[in-house]
Amino acid sequence: MKDLVLTLIGPDRPGLVESLAKRVAEHGGNWLESRMARLAGQFAGILRVELPPERIPELQAALAELQDRGLRVVAESGASAEDPDVRAMELRLVGQDHPGIVRDISQVLLRHGVNIEELATDRESAPMAGGQLFRAKARLQVPVETDADLMRGDVEQIADDLMVDLTLVQSVIQGKPRR
Repeated sequence: MKDLVLTLIGPDRPGLVESLAKRVAEHGGNWLESRMARLAGQFAGILRVELPPERIPELQAALAELQDRGLRVVAESGASAEDPDVRAMELRLVGQDHPGIVRDISQVLLRHGVNIEELATDRESAPMAGGQLFRAKARLQVPVETDADLMRGDVEQIADDLMVDLTLVQSVIQGKPRR
């Protein structure tokens, strides 16, 4: 079996996921994991499927047919497993929304060689203060050679500068800390 990563975008309407899932199943594929959402009237997502390597060209052709229905799909071969020389951490942030929050936090993480494995952000009304609250949750891959205390200090400093609450914790899976 071969992994294939699909990204998609198109005007939101009922049946988009079904049309995609149908084509994956018809070509012997198995839907493994996905993240999809409606954003500003568009439906966007990313997913990972596995299927026999000889069926990939057929699936790609079937996915290209969706373009006529307004759904653009790009398929790329999946890569190898996780890097064993990283620690998993989670970052959570909340604060008054303003431009540059993601840029500033990601610049600090990059300086420490941290990879953002998954990022989810949202904006909502601030119930007491008025305005908008920005929330972010990120799963990070931190190289084992990275000085965690130095990185934590730099991240906390930028959070203070941005006036946001930020929590950085080691990820735990099934009760055990991840490396």
